Amino acid sequence: MFAITRQLKSSSRVGAVALSSMRQKHTLPPLAYGHKALEPVVSGEIMELHHTKHHATYVSNLNAAEEQLRGLLCNKDKSNVSGIIAAQSALKFNGGGHINHSIFWTNLSPNGGGQPQGDLLAAIERDFGSFDNFKTQMTAQTVAIQGSGWGWLGYAKEKGRLVITTCANQDPLQATTGLVPLLGIDVWEHAYYLQYKNVRANYVNAIWDIVDWKNVAERFAE
Repeated sequence: MFAITRQLKSSSRVGAVALSSMRQKHTLPPLAYGHKALEPVVSGEIMELHHTKHHATYVSNLNAAEEQLRGLLCNKDKSNVSGIIAAQSALKFNGGGHINHSIFWTNLSPNGGGQPQGDLLAAIERDFGSFDNFKTQMTAQTVAIQGSGWGWLGYAKEKGRLVITTCANQDPLQATTGLVPLLGIDVWEHAYYLQYKNVRANYVNAIWDIVDWKNVAERFAE
C-alpha cells in the first residue's frame, strides 16, 4: 500500500508527471476487512459504495487522465497547452483521490480505537500536549472543513514534528504540502451522509473508535 502512495506521488504533482509512471494501470486495492466490518461506526452500505463506486471511479479516471496526458506529451508539437493543463488537473484530482482512499482504508480497522503506543504516542504528547488534546484539535479542524476535503495528521520531516492540517477536495497531502500522511479522515459527504446525514461532527467523533493506530504507527516509523 505504501508503494502505491510513492508511485502516485509524482503523477499527482501539477507539471511534474513522469511518463514512466503511466505504463501500468492503477487498480482498486482490496480491503483488509469486509464492507460490514466497521459497523456500527460506518455502515456496510456506505463502505460498499465508498470503496467499489467512489474509489473505483477515481482509479478509472486516473488511468484515463494518464493515458490522455501521455498522448498529449507524445505529440511532437505539444501545442495543446490547454489540454495538457486540463489533463494534469484531472491527474491531481483523481490521483489524489486514489492516494487518499488507499491510505484511508488502511487507517481503519474493526479492531481499532483506543490510543497509540510507543514512539507515536510520545510524539503526539510532545507536539500536542496530550492524546486527548490531539483528538480534540484534529476533530475540530476536520469538522470545520468548508465543503469537501480531508483532515490529516502529517509528519514534517524537516522539523521532526507532527502536524494537523486539512486539504480541500482530493488534494493529496504530501504532494501539495510536503507532509508525510499518517492518518486521514475523509469528510466528503459520500463518506458519511447516508448514516450521519448533515451532522459531520458525529461521524468524525465516532471514527476514532475504528482508527488502526498500528497502521498509523507503521507510517510514522517509515
